[in-house]
Amino acid sequence: MDKNARNSRFQETVRVNTRIRVPKVRLVDDEGNQLGVVEIEDAIRIAQEKGLDLVEVAATSSPPVCRIMDYSKFKYEQKKKQKLAKKKQHVTHIKEVRFKPKIEEHDYQVKIKHIRDFLVHKDKVRISLRFRGRENAHKEFGLELLNRITQELSAIGEPESQPKTMGKTMMVTLVPKA
Repeated sequence: MDKNARNSRFQETVRVNTRIRVPKVRLVDDEGNQLGVVEIEDAIRIAQEKGLDLVEVAATSSPPVCRIMDYSKFKYEQKKKQKLAKKKQHVTHIKEVRFKPKIEEHDYQVKIKHIRDFLVHKDKVRISLRFRGRENAHKEFGLELLNRITQELSAIGEPESQPKTMGKTMMVTLVPKA
């Protein structure tokens, strides 16, 4: 999408000057004072005398509320607000790290490092432990491993609930600490 298309879409939502097609508007001047209900031609003339634009701020009211302001400055402020809102917004993802009950120390440390990175970036982490064959008879080893993981990461994350067993899989979800 090119830049002009984005700007034209923004202009469609906010009507300015001659694009306002109603006979009368409730007018607010650039200092915030209410000037009452006036003819659209008079409102546009007042705005042009001040060297500003007539911007429709509340199209749904009857008559529509229009404000005398610098439209380019208004547009800039709106974009700035949208960027700030987008920056503050964080989408939480659930990352999954899979373990086996019998895991070597180096593999364990590598996976813990990944979990730590996910928690630092404010993502939830689902730790799943898959039992195969005879391992299924000794689920206490898996529970010990999950407890070890949650204790090791207790500084930056806490378990959302107790470890759950579903079939051959045991899992726990860690959430980042606030």
